[in-house]
This record gives sequence, C-alpha cells and structure tokens, in this order.
Amino acid sequence: MKQNIQPKYKNSPWLALVVGNSRLHWALFTGQTINSAWNTDHLSESDIKQLAETNTIPISASYSRPIFISPNQPITLVLASVVPSQTKLWQTYPNIRLITLNQIPVKGMYSTLGIDRALALYGAGKTYGFPILVIDAGTALTFTGADANQQLVGGAILPGLGLQLTSLGQQTGQLPLLKTDEIRQLPPRFAMNTPQAIESGIIYTLLAGIKDFLDHWLSLFPESKIAITGGDSNLLKNYLQTQFPELGEKLILEQNLILWGMREIVMMNQE
Repeated sequence: MKQNIQPKYKNSPWLALVVGNSRLHWALFTGQTINSAWNTDHLSESDIKQLAETNTIPISASYSRPIFISPNQPITLVLASVVPSQTKLWQTYPNIRLITLNQIPVKGMYSTLGIDRALALYGAGKTYGFPILVIDAGTALTFTGADANQQLVGGAILPGLGLQLTSLGQQTGQLPLLKTDEIRQLPPRFAMNTPQAIESGIIYTLLAGIKDFLDHWLSLFPESKIAITGGDSNLLKNYLQTQFPELGEKLILEQNLILWGMREIVMMNQE
C-alpha cells in the first residue's frame, strides 16, 4: 500500500471516496471541480480486491458498468472513512491516500471527532465563512460548529430520522417498519392511525430539537451561516421551512460538504 502520495492535483483527475455508515459516497474531480458524484452500497473484501486487480471503480451498487482507469495513468483515490472495517479493506487499493483528523486545520478538535463531521465543517467554513454550523442528516443526525477563529465549538449526535423509524419497527412487537422515502408530507400532529402516529412522534420531536439547537447557536453567533447535508437533509429542510419558515430559510442545503472538505485538504497540499 502506498501512503502519503503527493501527486499534482491542480489540473489532474482524482477520486474521492467517503465511507459513511450506510453507503459509499464517490466523486470524480478534475483539480477542484467535481465532474460527477454518486453513491453505492458498502463493498465486500472480495469486491474491493477485484476492483483493485482490474483497476476499476464502481459507478452503481452492482458496479456492472465500471469506470476503467488506465494502469499507465493511475488515478489517486483519496479516502475518508468512519467505518474502520471498510477503511482497512480500502487500504489495499492502489494509489490510495487516507485523510486523517490531524490533517484538517480546525482548532481544538478532540481525538474521536468523526472525520466526516470535521471535513463537512471545514468544507462549509471555507466555502461560506466562519463561524459555521453544519447539520448532517444521515444515519446519525449531527450538529458541528466552529467559531470565527476556526475553533471547534462542539456539537451533538442523535439517531437520524431513518434510524429512529427502524428502531421502532425492529424493536417492538406490533409497530410497522417505516422508511423515510415513504413519507410524502408532514403527518397530522395527532394521528388517527399507527404509521402516521409514528411519523408524528418522531418528526415533530426531531424538528423541535433541531430548532432548539439552531436557536441556541444563533444566540451565540447571530451572523453564522448554517449548512445542512446528508441523505435526509432535503426532507428535513422542507419540513423546517413549513414549521419554522424564518429558520428554515437560513439553512443552506448542500450535499457535497464532506467532498468540499476533502478538496480543501487535497488542494492545500499543493501549495
């Protein structure tokens, strides 16, 4: 395995891979520009071995139409991972560069801060300015903030919308298992059937919790930008705009914050 590769990225293609809790998030860059971005499922050890041997990368969950990378012009795979087992597997891939927490220039980070949270925070701050608060609405719902001096203020972690729905469906005897893509609109607050009662309990409580965190953050940093990312970000932003219009309008929806953070780290090493 080749670590600490320092290729010239400025005008060259490179590949970003974010290993999330539920999926793999890919992006193909040319210098600082994202040419394309896509998601796949996690891959097995044998899948990754096959990709490494054939010098290909998957562009779908089944990677039935892989992108071929010429052995004569190897492309660097820049990796950020929150799943240690997947990190280990991907480190067998050729021309890999692993981004670690100590490479991210945010002050005061603690050692167990998730690399995804740190990269999203840095990417958002460099794009929109500090202070910044990032909400990541993925498997877990996280808040991560930094002040005007690029110093970590801290954050919070709670189960995301999908995880809360799954928990009730799997850990109870009679409650149905609901999925986020089945929720089309805000449910009635006082529901008259079980599925909507679950949606009501989880969604309205979640929205109230988000509002409380945002109100407190804005009391500390009134001029701060607030960015939201992650699989459920569009859904939650829409619901927040419905329930709390002024607050919802403050949210910047951007799915590529982690990728932007990776780009900043990669480009910084070219200076």
